[in-house]
Amino acid sequence: MRRLSRRVCSMDSCKRLQRDCVLKMNSHARPLAWFAAFAMTLFVAGCQKAPEQAPAPAAKPAAPQVAARPEPPGRPELPPLFRDIERRTFQFFWDTTNEANGLTPDRFPSRPFASIAAVGYALTAYPIGIENGWVSRTQAVDRTLTTLKFFRDLPQGPRAAGTGGHKGFYYHFLNMDDGLRRNTWVELSSVDTALLMMGVLFAQSYYDRDDAREKEIRQIADVLYKRVDWTFLQKNKPLISMGWFPESGTIPHDWKGYNEAMMVYVLAMASPTHPVAPDAWEVWTRSYGELWGVFQGQEYLTFGPHFGHQYSHVWIDFRGIQDAYMREKGMDYFENSRRATYAQRAYAMENPMKWKDYGENVWGLTASDGPQKTVQEYRGEQRDFRGYSARGVGFRENFDDGTLAPTAAIASLPFAPEIVIPATEEMHKRYGDYLYSSYGFLDSFNPSFDYDIPLKTGRVVPGKGWVASDYLGIDQGPILAMIANYRDDFVWNVMKKNPYIRDGLRKAGFGGGWLDAEQGKPAAAGAASNLPTAPADPDEAAARALGTAESRANQAAQSSEAARVQQPK
Repeated sequence: MRRLSRRVCSMDSCKRLQRDCVLKMNSHARPLAWFAAFAMTLFVAGCQKAPEQAPAPAAKPAAPQVAARPEPPGRPELPPLFRDIERRTFQFFWDTTNEANGLTPDRFPSRPFASIAAVGYALTAYPIGIENGWVSRTQAVDRTLTTLKFFRDLPQGPRAAGTGGHKGFYYHFLNMDDGLRRNTWVELSSVDTALLMMGVLFAQSYYDRDDAREKEIRQIADVLYKRVDWTFLQKNKPLISMGWFPESGTIPHDWKGYNEAMMVYVLAMASPTHPVAPDAWEVWTRSYGELWGVFQGQEYLTFGPHFGHQYSHVWIDFRGIQDAYMREKGMDYFENSRRATYAQRAYAMENPMKWKDYGENVWGLTASDGPQKTVQEYRGEQRDFRGYSARGVGFRENFDDGTLAPTAAIASLPFAPEIVIPATEEMHKRYGDYLYSSYGFLDSFNPSFDYDIPLKTGRVVPGKGWVASDYLGIDQGPILAMIANYRDDFVWNVMKKNPYIRDGLRKAGFGGGWLDAEQGKPAAAGAASNLPTAPADPDEAAARALGTAESRANQAAQSSEAARVQQPK
């Protein structure tokens, strides 16, 4: 990104020549710009009546121009569509999770293996189901206990096979049946273990009743969290590596820059058994580097794929709390995500790559499924397309192949409801016939991709483009949780009570807002968990549709075909 500075000269003493002159320059043009400014100064001095007067010092370069910060409006009411999205998305976790061990598939209906991150989102989903009357507390306790016991008892160790984890960490992908490492390409993952632990600690704080089974949930959650040896992945202290392979050792890439790993460091610093050094957060924020700046009219800490602005926010309410970095910037990470969301939409409206359908209410780039790794001609140019990939725009991690993911917009609901609600409704209205199905929105779609080539996933709808065939657990989870947060701060309020989360934030230097306010018992659940159970949904049976994830369009086509066949000849 070019760095622009602005120099303004005023020629007050020569009224006939009085005007404002603005000189924009990048870092490579500064000598020339200085000479021009000096020549202008001499010119102005020649017009002065007092030649002995020294020229005025040059003004300091002004900050880059940014768009007016969008002010949060009042809380817009959620249309009925969002209740339907919630219910269907919850059912994804309830229906697809293995009831015998609590493992949630990475994706469905292909269901190839379990994702430990998806399990973290599932553990968060069950209390949302309780609060809405979709499942009973007893059912959710059963499912949660099954999950926690399975992870507690899953074999751990340094062996390349026959284990599900090591040093308290777990492998990114596990077999759906036995929970063992899926394959040799699967790493022991620090960030996915963090996502799992956020769900574990959420369960610890939600199930707060004086009941033997809920006490057991809290106890096992404590065991799982305390077992994680964060120092094991610190080859370059105080930073934390992305993971480890038994075949080759620690991954030579640490979590730095600004991204979803905020939660990794919060959890690691709070550990009562294996904490990382107190300076970890300072070193982490120091690595933000050139990621702060102006993009699409918004000044913020950038990260291309939008999930980086969402994941940690699912469980942690960053409104009104600041670390040293954000105190210096005069904002908080929630406001940062708000600006990032507006930048996403602005990019789609500009649409520099001229993708089909991008616009004010059609936007959202994040990690998601995509049509295929291929190069195809689009508008007279050769364009790269990908399968599953991290898509996004910013100062780094830039990739856009026309593939949009509903989770990028919908999971940003708390940040900018005034633009997320219309975008969600537009996606449902325009693409719902083939994008919206049993468990809500399928993972992604690409209106520009209509090529007749073999595909590994998804399908091309004639005249509409490519649409994914799977739901992804790590994209479903933020949708459900962030709608709940928007409605009544539910997930946030529960997590505020967790002593480990509060301690980790304080060790990171956060203060202000709710973090400084007096709280009740640290391990108690949020107020919402004590509300009366909502009545059962009369449409429960319809919402529990299983299996094929067929679209409304396919169902309609099948119905039409059946009707045609049944017509008398």
